[in-house]
Amino acid sequence: MKKKDFLIAAVVLLLAGILALVFRFTGGDPGGSVRVKVDGKVAGTYALVEEQRVPFDTKYGHNTLVIEGGKAHIEDADCPDHYCEQQGEISKTGETLVCLPHKLVAEVVTGETSDVDVVAK
Repeated sequence: MKKKDFLIAAVVLLLAGILALVFRFTGGDPGGSVRVKVDGKVAGTYALVEEQRVPFDTKYGHNTLVIEGGKAHIEDADCPDHYCEQQGEISKTGETLVCLPHKLVAEVVTGETSDVDVVAK
């Protein structure tokens, strides 16, 4: 590889990294609600502007979704690894939280909320 080729590759990678950082911190549309699915079925859709704690008690286990300050996160789960609690907050369209052992996926979407509050066992 010639020196010019290396320089061009470095510049392209640097620009790609800068664009990725800009999109990460400023990109993405703010979502209007969080759609929660358990085992592929919609368990509820909740507005991000409404501060609330939503428990999900299913045959797979327990999760508590917390919505506050326009963001959502998993606060409590009884899964073995608790990875879903460590995924942080979501607020932009397309961002997700996943608890694989409980088959729970929370995704930020734009759109209407439903009046489903909990999932029955």
